Amino acid sequence: MSAKKSFNGAVCFEAALTGLTLLFLMVPVIQMVITAFTVNAFRGIKSGLTTQWLVKVLELYGDTIVRSLGLALMTLIVCVIVGVPAAWVLVREQRKRWAAFIEEAFILPLSMPGLAVGLGILLIWGGFSYFRQSIFFLLAGHVMFCLPFMVRSVTAVLRVEPLSQYEEASATLGASAWTTFRRVVVPVAMPGILAGALMVVTVSLGEFNISWMLQTPYTKTLPVGLADSYASMRLEVGSAYTFIFFVILVPLLTLMQKLPERLSKRRALKNK
Repeated sequence: MSAKKSFNGAVCFEAALTGLTLLFLMVPVIQMVITAFTVNAFRGIKSGLTTQWLVKVLELYGDTIVRSLGLALMTLIVCVIVGVPAAWVLVREQRKRWAAFIEEAFILPLSMPGLAVGLGILLIWGGFSYFRQSIFFLLAGHVMFCLPFMVRSVTAVLRVEPLSQYEEASATLGASAWTTFRRVVVPVAMPGILAGALMVVTVSLGEFNISWMLQTPYTKTLPVGLADSYASMRLEVGSAYTFIFFVILVPLLTLMQKLPERLSKRRALKNK
């Protein structure tokens, strides 16, 4: 009986702690949403509700939202093209020392402050004026920061599969290396590719430090515009901007959790 009471007490404590944590995290979000739709942030809901701040954000910063979405898509394309083959090679050659060294090198940008990564890119490539002023300058920084997420996600999936057996079977049937990669490796790695893709898009959309370091007045991104709106505009405008950012980001985070799980379940059902 005492053991049961102790267990129930532990469950209640854990539930209370979880509830308090969620409350601590959600109260600022709720306050931000309320502020985004109120006429005056300091008077609160009593001042009335409005959508004028959302309209103002789209008028002043709409280009940063479109630019960030385009940049995230370009970052994803480059990370898939580079990251998936790189992960395949690293898994195939994982017993060799150089493979371990390269894998750690991929992770290195994550261990450094974003400002330091941005400064390094700026010092090396900033002298090329056309490149410096283009969106591709930002793309270089985002790819450097986001590529490890793709590589890690794909390698994690490939390492739990009997990849060498699949490749041997494919070679026995006369398939070339390209056909094996396209018809065997990519389908096997798809859960990791999807997880990595959603992570890359999410991280790219929210990346501030590198974007702030590399941006120009004509290549300002959503997080940089968000910081600018809080620094130079009304609090309501910054809150409305944050609300739009949440509307874009939350569905991506939900997909990041659900899509790989569903794909894995479908593969498990097909293999039965």
